[in-house]
Amino acid sequence: MIHCRLVVGKALPVNTPSPMCENTHVCKPNVAEQTRKLVVLLNATAQDLFSIYLDCQGDPFSSHLDELCNANGTNFPDFDVNRTSHKKEIMVALYKVFAFLNASLGNITRDQEELNPTAKELRERLQNTTKTTRGLISNLTCLLCTNYKVSQVDVTYGKSSKGMTVFKKKQQGCQVLRRYVQVVSQAAQVLLPHLSQA
Repeated sequence: MIHCRLVVGKALPVNTPSPMCENTHVCKPNVAEQTRKLVVLLNATAQDLFSIYLDCQGDPFSSHLDELCNANGTNFPDFDVNRTSHKKEIMVALYKVFAFLNASLGNITRDQEELNPTAKELRERLQNTTKTTRGLISNLTCLLCTNYKVSQVDVTYGKSSKGMTVFKKKQQGCQVLRRYVQVVSQAAQVLLPHLSQA
């Protein structure tokens, strides 16, 4: 018999899986190592993506990096875990960071298709980073739902760039990608002792 409760006139099963975990089953045996390798890959390519982005935006972004690309104006989640943090805390922090990044990459890619339609290498790198990020989110979801019994993570997303001026679109992309370079480097360092043992 299914246990139900009444919610606004509808009977819902009590143990309904959260949307985050509803399609998650048993994780593949190597999912922890694959997750670590995806973070290492993103870390290895992040600085090049940022450099190409800057080149494509031109002046004043390439010449006034510290002023224009200060990441304090973004909602980029803090990555406030370290090597002594519990694995579960690290996985939650990673999920928050890469869920935010995935949404931001969508905005940045859309904007660059409009602002720099001939910048093929930039668009390819943005698309590859997005694909890798989505794979990472899938792995993190599996680990969180299956191994750590976390069914909900509160995530924040960046501001939509729709309706922004060209300058603001370029600036937001610059801020997000600069912070991404910093955070993915931290994440790669933190994961070394944790996921190689998992």
